[in-house]
Amino acid sequence: MSFNSTDRFTQRLETRIAEELSLGVSQVESALDLLQEGATIPFIARYRKERTGGLDEIQLRELGERFDYLTELEKRKQTILEAIASQDQLTPELQAKILTCSQKNELEDLYLPYKPKRRTRATLAREKGLAPLAQWLQSQNTPQSPPVKLLSAAQDYLNPEQGIEQPEDALQGAADILAEGVAEKADHRAYLRDYLSQKGVFVAKIKKDYPPGTTKFEMYRDYRSPLTKTAPHNILALLRGESEGILSLDIDYDEAFVQSYLEEQEIHTRHPELRQFYQGMLKDAFKRLMRTSLLTEIRGQYKSFADRESIKTFEANLRHLLLAPPAGMKPTLGIDPGFRTGCKVAVLDQTGQFVEYQAIFPHTGEQKRQGAAKTLQRLITQYEIELIAIGNGTASRETDAFVGEVLATLPQKPIKVMVNESGASVYSASPVAIEEFPHLDIIVRGAISIGRRLQDPLAELVKIDPKSIGVGQYQHDVDQKLLKQKLEETIESCVNYVGVDLNTASKELLTFVSGLTPSIAQNIITHRNQNGAFQNRRQLLKVSKLGPKAFELCAGFLRIRNGENPLDNTAVHPESYGIVEQMAKDLQLPLKNISQGVSQLHRLDLQRYVTPEIGLPTLQDIIKELEKPGRDPRDQFQYATFREGIQEISDLETGMELEGVITNVVNFGAFVDIGVHQDGLVHISQLANHFVSDPKTLVKVGQVVRVKVLEVDQKLKRISLSMKAVHPR
Repeated sequence: MSFNSTDRFTQRLETRIAEELSLGVSQVESALDLLQEGATIPFIARYRKERTGGLDEIQLRELGERFDYLTELEKRKQTILEAIASQDQLTPELQAKILTCSQKNELEDLYLPYKPKRRTRATLAREKGLAPLAQWLQSQNTPQSPPVKLLSAAQDYLNPEQGIEQPEDALQGAADILAEGVAEKADHRAYLRDYLSQKGVFVAKIKKDYPPGTTKFEMYRDYRSPLTKTAPHNILALLRGESEGILSLDIDYDEAFVQSYLEEQEIHTRHPELRQFYQGMLKDAFKRLMRTSLLTEIRGQYKSFADRESIKTFEANLRHLLLAPPAGMKPTLGIDPGFRTGCKVAVLDQTGQFVEYQAIFPHTGEQKRQGAAKTLQRLITQYEIELIAIGNGTASRETDAFVGEVLATLPQKPIKVMVNESGASVYSASPVAIEEFPHLDIIVRGAISIGRRLQDPLAELVKIDPKSIGVGQYQHDVDQKLLKQKLEETIESCVNYVGVDLNTASKELLTFVSGLTPSIAQNIITHRNQNGAFQNRRQLLKVSKLGPKAFELCAGFLRIRNGENPLDNTAVHPESYGIVEQMAKDLQLPLKNISQGVSQLHRLDLQRYVTPEIGLPTLQDIIKELEKPGRDPRDQFQYATFREGIQEISDLETGMELEGVITNVVNFGAFVDIGVHQDGLVHISQLANHFVSDPKTLVKVGQVVRVKVLEVDQKLKRISLSMKAVHPR
């Protein structure tokens, strides 16, 4: 089976997905058709609402992922059916079970008895001719069977040449055959998997090599937690501790319950001797053949759950960081602070272009401090600087204070902001930075990145591997393939949500625009460099490899400021230009002035403009866009003001109220930068005066908050904060 499989197969999956996701079958059909045609999720969500019934990006991605899962499941079913049929063991009952199976692990359980396997104890027992003895033992396992003497019955199967010298040897071989049969029963595996998943308990201990207080895993020294109640971040911490050799980790369960279940299902005889034989066989079946594989599966399931939850947190944090309000494209100083090595200062113009670089040394003596002040004064005055971005790393607070002193001597007062510099060093040494600034030193590139992050966070952060930005939770422990996929989807969503200036965007930013590949993005840059700025969207069709389909997918997300057509600076898609032109004509307004007639636009009867392709949802979006053409959907810019005199963790005192900015949100709370080189933690219990189940519902990365200092541990560099009953000033 494949995406282009039979209509019957596809219809069956479409109906099933519609039921699972509470959608209409027609919505699912249309969405899958559009994806089949190569449309992107952002394009479908914004410009094909009529066809999908208004499905958003989240629904579309969930729908696509479920279709992929079910398609893979169907492919696997066909492979398994063919494999069992080739063994002449495919019964109508087994075929029906396989075809109706809805989970991959259940499907593999059904296939297990027929799956080619290595030589096992049961295989060896069969080779020794003990299968008939196993069958006879099964025939005696009934309520009506007469008493039997097992040792006597086993005498007939002695074979010294095969190593069967005693009746006990024969019975053990028969038990191995029966145990394998029990262990491969799909019903047993499904029931016990569910039981262990629901009733199992994580048990962890710190190994003897690590005395108390010597490891970050101290809370897991003697740890027990039901699987179902263990938080995702605890699961990932346990697995990391185990992989680092610090923790021993196991899953505990009620062994008596497992044994009782198997006996109830498998033992039917009333005779003590045969019952005892079966009890031993069942105990071996579970411990030797089922326990390890089932617990491995369960650990995998909980690891997968923890991965998904951690990745969701990473996605949410990254989205908030990428959509952080831009300070604006204004002349900017980017400062990468340092003590002995000095502060690296990069001047950027209002388009983000690098202008000048200076190294200043305000922290290495009074004479150099005075020289640094003069240099800073000159740069601010000469380039009419409006923004100053100071990286929040080493010497940041000292540099912030120094810049404040310089600004006090100047009539013009640029906005001074502390900027999170996570990942700036990674960018500085990356191929992207080298290609962008081949003749600049790595330290200069870092200062440029800090400055640009303030001007437009989205445009700059797309150049950096998201894992280096520092807003994740156990990001190196989760499924790396899934993490990469989800983070790229998040970046794509954010870039297309905001829109991209076609004439200033970098290759990295263009790459995430709907319908554009890295090679087409580079071709756009090349065309722009050779032919000058784009004057209208149609000129995109002159770009190498950018054909009609790519144009359809990308055009609405690319903006041209002051171009030939005012609609090119809006999210109105070129396919709808004719409708907008008709609206302007009906309102007797020039197209360039249509946004000035907001009240008239709202009086239009939109039904008059409905076409077979464009319905009311798209028309309503067009009106919203015309109200504020070219608007930036991100929030208003705001920044935290750190308290003067609080520069180190040693300056903190219990009870202090401070302003800070949230740098990371995790399942157990939020980390806040309060200007002391060490983020403090607002535990989930301290986020509000009411119960909070998920911090992401209350706070977000980049949010300016007021906090109270609860506790400071200078030795461990831990700061406990609270947002309860702290009122903004």
